[in-house]
Amino acid sequence: MGPSPDDFADLLEHNQAYGQAFGLGGFDGIARAGVAIVTCMDSRIEPLAMVGLTHGDAKIFRNPGGRVTDAALEALVLGVHLLNVERIMIVPHTRCAMSKMSENEFRDKITELSGMDAWWQHFHVVPDQRAALVEDVHRVTSHPLIGARAKVGGFLYNVDTGLLEHLV
Repeated sequence: MGPSPDDFADLLEHNQAYGQAFGLGGFDGIARAGVAIVTCMDSRIEPLAMVGLTHGDAKIFRNPGGRVTDAALEALVLGVHLLNVERIMIVPHTRCAMSKMSENEFRDKITELSGMDAWWQHFHVVPDQRAALVEDVHRVTSHPLIGARAKVGGFLYNVDTGLLEHLV
């Protein structure tokens, strides 16, 4: 069963107001500040605002845990070669749900909540955020299509203070 028109009515109403004041038409889509940010999908994170940037300044890639997945690497390669990216920030955060349970605990929880076997699904849990950050920075700096073409830093965002800690 598909969505009814009412399921998204509030969002579309807000979009109409957004469109009335929209000022980004015609923008070419490059990262004006030369920045790409890989971070978590957590709604407490405002990737542009936390580093003083605005729309059009950076490329943002979000996923659970803020990991450098194959899809994130694909986005970074495109960013470096086609979209003006010269600096890459990898930014997981404190109190991340992806670091609270094991892979199997996530599978059990999703199985319980969905009523379906979720043991085939991979959730990319992060048992040690600092070790994962070192690994992710290395994945980017050692990638043959990125390498020295961009400066790469690993940071931990504190969701309670809004501050970044430069770890790698």
